[in-house]
Amino acid sequence: MTPPSPTIYVVDDDDAVRGALAALLGSVRLGCETFATAEDFLAVATPDMRGCLLLDVRMPGMSGLELQRLLRDRGIALPVVIITGHGDVPMAVRALKAGASDFIEKPFNEQDLLDRIQKYLKDDLDYWQARQARDKAAARFARLTPRELAVMELIAAGSHTKGIAAQLDIQGRTVDVHRFNIMRKVGARTLAELLQYWSAARQAPEA
Repeated sequence: MTPPSPTIYVVDDDDAVRGALAALLGSVRLGCETFATAEDFLAVATPDMRGCLLLDVRMPGMSGLELQRLLRDRGIALPVVIITGHGDVPMAVRALKAGASDFIEKPFNEQDLLDRIQKYLKDDLDYWQARQARDKAAARFARLTPRELAVMELIAAGSHTKGIAAQLDIQGRTVDVHRFNIMRKVGARTLAELLQYWSAARQAPEA
């Protein structure tokens, strides 16, 4: 799966803030989309979004904290930078505890904000690369039969042929046949390579 291009999503009810951020991001050629309400952004948000979310913490209707929770529930793992006024710092701290990456106070230093955005774009790229590696590895094991998968789980647990045969109540030579078929279907040349693929398939990238 080819990841979409990264975009900076700005959710803020203040027209001036949205305009200023769009101009700033455009000046350094970063793609930007702006939304006046959390509801507007939620209506288009998908798990395949890449980039970074700049989110006002206090807005009419749905708050930034509520939007952040709903995005997490929907598996949307964009890095979130909370934009807050001085009086909303305690709320921003709650957002951090709920999974936001950072917060920045208004009025913000433009270069500081750009530096933070670049950091979170890199974090997002790392997440997508880990996700692609996991999905590619998982696809290898999707070809296995239920019995082969059971054998694979025991191989990964460190069991040898005799132990696998005893646990599954099958003959040792049957285990060897399953092992051969697993290696062939997964495309692993060695046991070490097979276990690396298995580990990658089981590794969920950090959000």
